[in-house]
Amino acid sequence: MSGVGITLRALHDGERDLEHDLLAAAERHRTEHEFHHVATDVARWSREHATRLARIGPGHGVELSGPRDHSSPGALAALREKAAEALGRRPGTGLLLLHDLRELHLAAVRNSLHWEMLAQAAQAARDQPLLDLVSACHPQTLRQMRWTNTMIKVLSPQLLTSV
Repeated sequence: MSGVGITLRALHDGERDLEHDLLAAAERHRTEHEFHHVATDVARWSREHATRLARIGPGHGVELSGPRDHSSPGALAALREKAAEALGRRPGTGLLLLHDLRELHLAAVRNSLHWEMLAQAAQAARDQPLLDLVSACHPQTLRQMRWTNTMIKVLSPQLLTSV
């Protein structure tokens, strides 16, 4: 497998993981309505990225599975939702939210680095389909990074000094 194939696989896995982690955090922090809704929205970007990466993978010698199926939340999601409602806005939940935001930010940064590596390889190889994919998806990953960073900046002062 080529270096591009390895990077495609790493990015595909990273996008799937980020989607999963965003949705899990959204459920954990269901009472934080702004966070919940935005996290759910930006998780769709990662799902689309993984789907598009899976489509381009065979052209680079790598088979990538499609996106994870999150259509049936099941009992675990219902339990998480009830726990989030019960916890509400207690101080510990704020620290958990900051922890989740930090982890989501780092995952988005990791994906962004992979997108950048693919962009450089696509330019060097004059691989227009790969460059088009990067050009379409990387800006959304950068927006995921900016969103998590902004949320950390907004929430940190209050949550870290009130504990």
